[in-house]
Amino acid sequence: MSSSALGRRLVACLLNISEARRRDLVETVARAAITDTHGKKREGITVLNIFNDVDYNRSVITIVASIDLLREAVLSACERAFSLIDMNVHEGAHPCMGAVDLVPLYPLGEEVGLEDCGKEAQALATALTERVAGTSAFLFGWADSPQRRGLAQRRKEIGWFKKVKDMSSIQPDVGPLATRRYGITGVGASPYVMNCNVTIDTQDLALGRIVALAIRESSSGGIPGVQVMALPHEGVMEIACNVESVQGGPPSSSSYGEEQWPSFVIGGQNFCHAPASLITERVAELATHHGVAIKGTALVGFTPRECRRLAEGALSNGIGEFWKELQRVHM
Repeated sequence: MSSSALGRRLVACLLNISEARRRDLVETVARAAITDTHGKKREGITVLNIFNDVDYNRSVITIVASIDLLREAVLSACERAFSLIDMNVHEGAHPCMGAVDLVPLYPLGEEVGLEDCGKEAQALATALTERVAGTSAFLFGWADSPQRRGLAQRRKEIGWFKKVKDMSSIQPDVGPLATRRYGITGVGASPYVMNCNVTIDTQDLALGRIVALAIRESSSGGIPGVQVMALPHEGVMEIACNVESVQGGPPSSSSYGEEQWPSFVIGGQNFCHAPASLITERVAELATHHGVAIKGTALVGFTPRECRRLAEGALSNGIGEFWKELQRVHM
């Protein structure tokens, strides 16, 4: 990544909230990150993107700022989301357990490390449960000290994938026992995670799960860094992938494709991530083997390099509502 003074302390938060069908509500949450309680614009904060998925009833809001400024922006957005979203009446195809379901912090700049983001995530989780009475959180990644359990493991431990409704059975890391009104929020820090979703032209959930299992990192021959679910989506199956950045250089095996794996540096350590083209190609091969075609691939948000580049541009020009500019500059 480039090394401009503006970018060296940048951190991204890809805030996941359990609402997409009320777009005005989602934009209200996003604006809470970039304006204070008096409606005054916060300097040094930008919302790069808002991704809504109506079927999933889930939105991802990309907030970027210096690590010194990010906490208050994220807390304000979370407060607003908790005031507007009631998990008692939530419906959606995507697993979730909190009105604010996920608060992941990702370092973008050379002067911010994973340990820094982990400590910031811990402080954010504590502040959130203090400011919004009745909220609770579990920690993952570099915020989960000293184990550093990954998000997929923590979600499995609390029953997130099964959409467990009995909140009394969940032991939070921060805050009181979870309530159904707010649910429980995952707060953590890790190297950057992209979302790459490939749709296949079938309604067969069993087939979708076969494809998902084959590319999952934990499977033999799976793609490093890929955590994946098969979910019904708009009448077909979506192979929904979290593409985690992995430490070190790209895999040397030719089975991971010819395209260069994008790489970047965090705290002097090299990281890379699987390209979307490889995931699409592998899903297409598996689906075709079962006589099914793919319909398309969607990236949610940006690559790490894109995120930093766009944030530097938005912040240098004082653009807080950058999501409104996105179509013009990011085609």
